[in-house]
Amino acid sequence: MTLSRAFHAIPLAHRGLHDVNAGRPENSRAAIRAAIAAGYGIEIDLQLSADHAAMVFHDYALERLTAATGAVRLRKADELAQTQLKGGDEGIPRLPEVLDLVAGQVPLLIELKDQDGGMGPDIGPLEAAVAAGLAGYVGPVAVMSFNPHSVARIAELLPDVPRGIVTSAYRYEDWPLPRATCDALREVPDFDRVGASFISHEVDDLARPRVVEIKASGAMVCCWTVRDAAQEAWARKVADNITFEGYMPAIPA
Repeated sequence: MTLSRAFHAIPLAHRGLHDVNAGRPENSRAAIRAAIAAGYGIEIDLQLSADHAAMVFHDYALERLTAATGAVRLRKADELAQTQLKGGDEGIPRLPEVLDLVAGQVPLLIELKDQDGGMGPDIGPLEAAVAAGLAGYVGPVAVMSFNPHSVARIAELLPDVPRGIVTSAYRYEDWPLPRATCDALREVPDFDRVGASFISHEVDDLARPRVVEIKASGAMVCCWTVRDAAQEAWARKVADNITFEGYMPAIPA
């Protein structure tokens, strides 16, 4: 599937247009509403609850973003919905709530966090929850993951939804993965196999030859995470679009 042109043109607010000092925690309804109001696209993250609901939350553990502790996937959706996000006055959203908020008004990029623990094939429930949530959704939407097995499952469940791979320099010190896994994933070997139409690559690694090769094939290249205008100007020498936070990039006319 080909990405909507909106994903090329409109900068994507990383985890929504978040600012805890303004009462908008990352991946919160408030951050999502703010991004829509500003005319930005939105990137969100999904984790799985104990009862297999897709929850809009970045981390595997609750500590950084809430006053609770422990793993997200050990708590049921209703409990997570009542777990207040730090810096805001709301609990963790479910995916259907966010889809109802966005309602096709701006591009929505959905990242499924790796549920295998090692970028392997132990996946399935989160992909199924996403497929159920997106059934009937109208508007520019795309799905991506670092784990190529997850993207391959999405291809089976949602063949008409554009999909991509989140990619990285996979520096050994940054990833709790075997070096062989880092070495393999760094070269994005599964791009064609999963039918990807884009990558979202680590911003300071955009000069990598494999990224240039993927762009030359006609695929869209996005990048994460741009934090100021100077970095954006540099990134756009390669990237077609950016995922950003901490500043307000211009939206092309």
